[in-house]
Amino acid sequence: MNEWFKKTMERLKTLWGNWGLPQKLILGGVVLAAVVGIVLLFTVSGSPTQVRLINTPIRSDDELRLITNRLDEEGIGFSVSEDNIVYVDDQATRSQAVSLLLREDLIPKGTSLWDVFSVDRFTVTDFERNVNLRRAIIQEVTRHIESVADVDKANVVIELPEDELFSEDQKPVTASVILYPRPGSDITTNRSKLEGVQKIIKFAVSGLLDENIVITDQNGIVLNDFAGLEDLDRLELTKREQQLIQRQEAYYRAAVLKALQQIYTSDRVRDLNIKIDMDMSKKVVSTKEYFPFTLKPDNPVTPYDDSDIRPSVRESTERKTYEYEGTAFNPEGPAGVEGQTAPAYKDLQNMVGSATETYVLENEAINERNIQEDTSPAIERVTVSVNIDGVWKWKYTDKGEPELGPDGAIARDYVPITQEELDSAAALVRDAVGYDRMRGDSVTVRNIQFDRTAQFREEDEEYLRGLQIRRVVLYSLIGLAFLLVSFIVFRLVSRELERRRRIAEEKRALEQQMLRENAIRQAEEQNIEVSMSVEERKRLDLQEHAINMAKEHPEDVAQLIRTWLREE
Repeated sequence: MNEWFKKTMERLKTLWGNWGLPQKLILGGVVLAAVVGIVLLFTVSGSPTQVRLINTPIRSDDELRLITNRLDEEGIGFSVSEDNIVYVDDQATRSQAVSLLLREDLIPKGTSLWDVFSVDRFTVTDFERNVNLRRAIIQEVTRHIESVADVDKANVVIELPEDELFSEDQKPVTASVILYPRPGSDITTNRSKLEGVQKIIKFAVSGLLDENIVITDQNGIVLNDFAGLEDLDRLELTKREQQLIQRQEAYYRAAVLKALQQIYTSDRVRDLNIKIDMDMSKKVVSTKEYFPFTLKPDNPVTPYDDSDIRPSVRESTERKTYEYEGTAFNPEGPAGVEGQTAPAYKDLQNMVGSATETYVLENEAINERNIQEDTSPAIERVTVSVNIDGVWKWKYTDKGEPELGPDGAIARDYVPITQEELDSAAALVRDAVGYDRMRGDSVTVRNIQFDRTAQFREEDEEYLRGLQIRRVVLYSLIGLAFLLVSFIVFRLVSRELERRRRIAEEKRALEQQMLRENAIRQAEEQNIEVSMSVEERKRLDLQEHAINMAKEHPEDVAQLIRTWLREE
């Protein structure tokens, strides 16, 4: 093996050395194309494939739009090809989407059951084909029902009887389903969800009727007995009607409160009650309306009305005239019998008379409009009651301070709302709720005092607390000022006493110094030897030095003395 491999490698090297540059480039291109093809093959085969939602294309754009919008609402990812075929990510997503479309009647009309459930036809034998067909339908229906979020598990049994020759002998197709709902699900009481499950079963099995489908829970209670749910539907309808009335009342309440509280503040407008009576019955109203013709509309440029309005337009006219001239018709009896004409009229039978009859029939055409509308629901009556509080004002003394009562509380005066303001507020409320007097609406706006005992107690306590704080601060400032003045006076007196003591000491020291110098001078004049201490000698030298400096630099010495005086 190793020798064959070595010989093969040597042969390839020999061939590679004998080939020219074009041959080497062609071989490199072939190898590169093969590598790229292998990589693309693995990439395409390893990429996730999508599943058709419905095998046949959706021909109607409206149906495609409804289906895609519903899938977007449920957050189901999909894609649409150029031939209007919808694709989803995987088989589980397809089952969820199909169950959703079946529940909401969004499957396109004319779609085959095989196109929805993707059940393959089996053509082995009649028996095997029927068994496999039944098994496939049951599996697909079970999988679709279990894909519903409210169903944890489903047990489906479908009976497909054999075809009989005569229709009266044909047994109906039946289906029995046991649902195991998920914890917290309301599918056992939600009629729309149960109808969705029933439609999934009915759409999957051809010839299956609603009355032949039985859906129960794990306890054997029939869930699709919709005839027995009429009372529940009635209660649900009543609940929704009450919710509609409550939302309408809340809307009016928010609008009226916002308008009044912006004017009178939220503290003065607290109570607002709205009661709306609505007629939830469905009515069909047909109205025939006649209105005149406008031959010429009014010209807005002219200051007068130049329109031409006619109540009707002449459509046709029929005229007829009848004229007669001759003797009157005198009835006689049978031959040989005298007539029964009265004697008074016998004298007139030979007279000639004439008669003329004329009538005119004119047909007028009028404008006619027929209106037919459904009215449901309709507001029958609106009742609104609002209470607005007045204003409490503090009483003040001549000094501008709040007046206190005997109990220490602040004295107040109540200023009620004037009738004019109440009428204005009532007009505002009537416009906000669409007041209709003919409908029997009622709007009441009153001025009733609120109980503000707790509020007044808090205000009194806060005012007295602030008054007490101001007094404490005032007394503290007075005491602090007194202490400050006392300290300043004490400081001034102390400094004055210290200055006087220092002046007295300096004066005594100067007198003693003068006496000592006089004594020393007299002793020197008498040639008496005087013994001086070292300190006295230093003091005498310092004094002589200061005197000499004052004589030589009088300005510097004066400035030094001024500085000492300022420091003192």
